[in-house]
Amino acid sequence: MKRTPSVVLGLCSYTHDSSAALLVDGELVGFVEEERLSEQKHTKLYPARAVGWLLDQAKLSAGDVDAVAYNFQPARYLAESPVALRMALSSATRDRSLARAHGFAKVALRTRRRLRVLGSQFPSARVTSVLHHRAHQLTAYAASGWEEAAVLIVDSLGERQTTTIAHGHGVQHPRVHTLEAINDPASLGYVYGAVTEHLGWRRGDEEGTVMALAALGDPARFRHLFTTAVRTTATGFRIHPDYFPTRTLTSGYPRTSRRFVAETCPERHPSEPLTDVHRDLAAALQERTEQVMVHLARRARVLTGSRRLCVGGGVATNCVSIGKIIEADIFDEVFVPPAPGDAGTAIGAALAVHVDGRSPRPVAGIARRCYLGPSYEDQPLDLTPWPGLRQKTLGIETAEFLADQLAHGMIAGLFQGGVEAGPRALGNRSILASPLEPGVVERLNATVKFREPFRPFAPMVPAERAAEFFTLGQPAPYMSMASGVTDLTHERVPAIVHANGTSRLQTVTRSQNPFMHAVLTAFGRRTGIPVLINTSLNVKGKPICGTPEMALDCLANSGLDALLLEGRWITK
Repeated sequence: MKRTPSVVLGLCSYTHDSSAALLVDGELVGFVEEERLSEQKHTKLYPARAVGWLLDQAKLSAGDVDAVAYNFQPARYLAESPVALRMALSSATRDRSLARAHGFAKVALRTRRRLRVLGSQFPSARVTSVLHHRAHQLTAYAASGWEEAAVLIVDSLGERQTTTIAHGHGVQHPRVHTLEAINDPASLGYVYGAVTEHLGWRRGDEEGTVMALAALGDPARFRHLFTTAVRTTATGFRIHPDYFPTRTLTSGYPRTSRRFVAETCPERHPSEPLTDVHRDLAAALQERTEQVMVHLARRARVLTGSRRLCVGGGVATNCVSIGKIIEADIFDEVFVPPAPGDAGTAIGAALAVHVDGRSPRPVAGIARRCYLGPSYEDQPLDLTPWPGLRQKTLGIETAEFLADQLAHGMIAGLFQGGVEAGPRALGNRSILASPLEPGVVERLNATVKFREPFRPFAPMVPAERAAEFFTLGQPAPYMSMASGVTDLTHERVPAIVHANGTSRLQTVTRSQNPFMHAVLTAFGRRTGIPVLINTSLNVKGKPICGTPEMALDCLANSGLDALLLEGRWITK
């Protein structure tokens, strides 16, 4: 009798960055963020398109799903309410105690309702809620492919937890054991989001802009404030409520206090010009974030004894902090998964259900993989909706052709293969440009990406040539680590060096992305420098282009010169 496969659907939904992942007998069929298919950036809607694609890939229906794994546990929210009420005993937190208790209880009940809704869509499935940080831990650890590692998760909030240190074991049957946890209101992600909002950018979306701005400021101006507001302890850190009032999960409560405003600056409107006080505030925030992250990494080393570290959670997207951990030489190697934020927890939630079910089937298809979403390789292309575009089909020397166009100054989009997991374009949904072209950064920011002029652009390089240009000293496959640069880079490729002297590096191996490795190699033969600028195929405010239609819109409505879309060269 033929055995029925186990089908586990992992979901991130109803909060932000909706996504879905599908495991069949422990093997990852795929993973995709809903925004890449719906064009709604950071969408919180149920990921209907993502789920539909996954089931189609596996030739399954909703009735074939055995288990739905959701990335939050409602009861853990509810447990915070009595703790919040006790905050009324302190004058520093009294004014928000009741609102906090009510907010956490409301979210707990809302999450329970969401679980029932999910259950109704999959009639044969049991719905399992997975602790949010456990989902993060399993995503980060399983993606590393390591037999053993420390796991550090730092985000804004997962039920009650904001920071956890765990120990991971096993490749075929990955397991994580939490050794230490820090609960809200001690939240590094909360603080970074609060200051992002204060500086006039969207919390939960534009923290990277603040990180870039930080390189232009002087942290000394507000160093004492952040040392006081975010104080390290022997086992982690705590947040001073006089600067960052306690979170409520209810709208209408500001995240920064009157004292914070009095000691820094008024809240900046997005239309207001940036001044030195904004740059200095960003610099001090970033500096303190880096210090706390290194402190937490040292704690993880002590608790686990491991020589390798996996980092996940939203704060793990702060590539400069990851670079500082690597520079501190606490671990032999540091790993950040391609999707360290909440979207990636769809994978971890599905993994939790799989390993908890004691399935003998090993986990497969996750370690060191990032191109996990839909591909459109053999689909016909109709340019009728874009009358200004024209196309030609390229031959077998596509990599050589693209390298030649880039070497001659063109800025080109690249759309090939499966869409990347996570917030960075990694060579399948990218905009590529020569870093040797005069004024390329200014042109990219002003006419292609439509974003702030101080935003830097990331370089990609063949892994075997990385040491010539970058000082990181370890692989950086997912553009998640800021690296120092060599004298050769300062001399020959200054366009990829940010004001703080670093670059957010992506190293490319032939096995990871054969086409992109070939393009870099060919570009190096032509120019002597095997380094390209790589930024995501989108414009500011839009998600990375997951479909051909999104990519063609991006070409038609931006300063891109051309788009290489599955072997077709499309120009205006």
